Amino acid sequence: MVRRRVVVHGRVQGVFFRASCEQEAGRLGLAGWVTNRPDGTVEAVFEGEPAAVDQMVAWCRGGPPRASVTEVVVTNEEPQGESGFRTV
Repeated sequence: MVRRRVVVHGRVQGVFFRASCEQEAGRLGLAGWVTNRPDGTVEAVFEGEPAAVDQMVAWCRGGPPRASVTEVVVTNEEPQGESGFRTV
């Protein structure tokens, strides 16, 4: 199990980024959460199998069709035992 925190920059709010992220994370069997931040970025934590987490981070680099991602900052963290994936 691995855990990664991502902060996604660009036009990522108001384009269904969180909902699409939650759907994709569920499809990959990941745990964690996603939220809009006041500065206009989206922050998410993904926990699960390394290959699935890598796929999710790669997905964040493009996001849903209406998003325009300019940067994704990824931080490795110690797994916390998250269960389920939610929007906060």
